[in-house]
Amino acid sequence: MAGSGLKWRAERGIVRRRDAHAMPARETPVLTVDDLSKIYADGTQALSGITLAVRQGEIVALIGGSGCGKTTLLRLIAGLDQATRGAVQVDGETIRAPHPSIGVVFQEPRLLPWLDVAGNVGFGLADLPRSERRTRVSRALERVGLAEHGGRWPRELSGGQQQRVAIARAFVAQPRVLLLDEPFSALDAFTRKGLHDQLLDLWAESKPTILIVTHDVGEAVTLADRVVVMRPRPGRLDETVAIGLARPREPVAATYEEAVRRVLAALDHSLRPAATKPPPTPETRASWW
Repeated sequence: MAGSGLKWRAERGIVRRRDAHAMPARETPVLTVDDLSKIYADGTQALSGITLAVRQGEIVALIGGSGCGKTTLLRLIAGLDQATRGAVQVDGETIRAPHPSIGVVFQEPRLLPWLDVAGNVGFGLADLPRSERRTRVSRALERVGLAEHGGRWPRELSGGQQQRVAIARAFVAQPRVLLLDEPFSALDAFTRKGLHDQLLDLWAESKPTILIVTHDVGEAVTLADRVVVMRPRPGRLDETVAIGLARPREPVAATYEEAVRRVLAALDHSLRPAATKPPPTPETRASWW
């Protein structure tokens, strides 16, 4: 049974846990999650033993069925909630509360209605000289296609435009780690495609480490270097699929379609009842480093 499990992964290009998170020689991960677990006051265990390492400039997508704790994990990494056990570190510093090195983009734009677009984008830059603040805001708005909208109010924007403002606000602070919690889920396919392109353009400038939660397999393959599949009840890391495609990625390409199939296979595998899955081996029990 153990051998069949390893064969299943090899046939689909799915990386074993030990290999999935191995850091290249002499490279230290920017983001580390070590044995993270979350148990709520009513006894519900949301997460169990999450261990993950993400390199500088790497984009990792988290995907999994309902109840696997993707958003809970992002909240713990962001310092918005406290873990029951384990630790989160960014550049070796333990995160216990919201931190300036971590940016977050939520499902909703969460713009401040009393500030115009430029004010929302520059909201976290009060400590910078005014000239630098203006330069950063102007450049970020240009990158998301809103260069002429700085003086407009959030209520005057479409949903897609509001989310562009939220993304610009996150990048303009130049975080080391950027967390995205299904930021495109409420948008139509055309708008979502445009935002994918703009997100990658912004990422290419400063190469922050990105962790994105999504339910969309195509989105995960479009954006990520690795797709980490989670298993529910309690939430834990199940498999990692290395994408290995150059950017920009074309959804009609055979290599893209093959990557989608590999992620779908891993997702399907993660949703099977435990009794139908091969028993874990010492390799798959190893921490994800």
